Amino acid sequence: MVRIVLIDDDPISTFVTEKLISKNIKVPYEIYKYDNAVNALKEIPEIDPNYLFLDLNMPEMTGWDFLEEFHPKNTNPEVYILSSSVDERDIDKANNYSLVKRYLSKPLVKKYIKTIFN
Repeated sequence: MVRIVLIDDDPISTFVTEKLISKNIKVPYEIYKYDNAVNALKEIPEIDPNYLFLDLNMPEMTGWDFLEEFHPKNTNPEVYILSSSVDERDIDKANNYSLVKRYLSKPLVKKYIKTIFN
């Protein structure tokens, strides 16, 4: 079972991402959705995700803060930054995190999902 975590405070973005995944993944999966990084960080060790989609700009704890605190113990999930920011500094900063597989711009598009899950 593939475990996917979505961390985004924007319900529309979460809805779009979830729909794209469901239409393009070929294996059994479970999606865990969080509208804030604080709760996700608490529960993620028990989920042990294979994939994690992370928004950067969220109140209370940003995606950057999450990445600083997130230290997976068993496996290293593929982390995808999912952000509306197209600032080169954000893209460069994301590349400095070994867990971050790719920086994706919102709205998420089908070709990215197909690349990730195929």
